[in-house]
Amino acid sequence: MSRFVLGNCIDVMTRIPDNAIDFILTDPPYLVGFRDRSGRTIAGDKTDEWLQPACNEMYRVLKKDALMVSFYGWNRVDRFMAAWKNAGFSVVGHLVFTKNYTSKAAYVGYRHECAYILAKGRPRLPQNPLPDVLGWKYSGNR
Repeated sequence: MSRFVLGNCIDVMTRIPDNAIDFILTDPPYLVGFRDRSGRTIAGDKTDEWLQPACNEMYRVLKKDALMVSFYGWNRVDRFMAAWKNAGFSVVGHLVFTKNYTSKAAYVGYRHECAYILAKGRPRLPQNPLPDVLGWKYSGNR
């Protein structure tokens, strides 16, 4: 059964048995202190104190030979990579989603989102692998 669960990820996952989840897709806070145009912020986006405990729990609840796809903050990739590897995950792929708009600009205009494909064990290879660069449909966060 597929379902979405709202709550603090660490608190919620502690109630899930070991090796119970077939696949994880996560878009965690990027550790960048995000604030949108209206002033809204994202909980947990300023510190990484939650990152390793969350990755440990995701590894524990994920079934053996299964995958997790995790978006991440590209300028904090060192923290995410360390947490994933320390939890036990292996990196098996990387996805880039191109956007038709610039979400932020500094030295360059940010027109992409990235996600790593992470494995617990040795998941079976797909018959028809996705391309590693995909389009991104703008939803306006609705």
